[in-house]
Amino acid sequence: MTETLFYHLEKHGLDDVLPGLVEKSVARGWKVLIRCDSADRADALDTLLWTFNDGFLPHAQRGDGAPARQPVLLTVEEGNANDAAILFLVGGASPPDWNGEAAKALTRIVLLFDGRDPAALDGARAAWKTAKAAGHEVTYWKESPTGKWEKQG
Repeated sequence: MTETLFYHLEKHGLDDVLPGLVEKSVARGWKVLIRCDSADRADALDTLLWTFNDGFLPHAQRGDGAPARQPVLLTVEEGNANDAAILFLVGGASPPDWNGEAAKALTRIVLLFDGRDPAALDGARAAWKTAKAAGHEVTYWKESPTGKWEKQG
């Protein structure tokens, strides 16, 4: 089954965490799909990735050029247009059907959620239960007091 990571954001926001995780994924040779909850968020992340780390992470939004050629693709739509190995779900974007072939075909699914937002917390809890029930290998990551990510038991 698919390795599924839940990142509980508290100290740092999505803009602080996502680019580094995407950069590490690309360094592994994985294509990345970032599913956003809205076109506005996709636009904001598009700008962020163009300016990340005094450089940029090569990427495109769905509808820009040939999606299959993109190492990182931002979208609000279902599907896996760039044949990504890893799917990042941000801003409350809906996960794929945990029992479906789309979820099982991915190497990793990463759900990042704002722990200060009760609705996001509830959504992450529901996704955790459903992913676990579907047999995915789920892990929960939380920021330590020093800001490092720690896997929780």
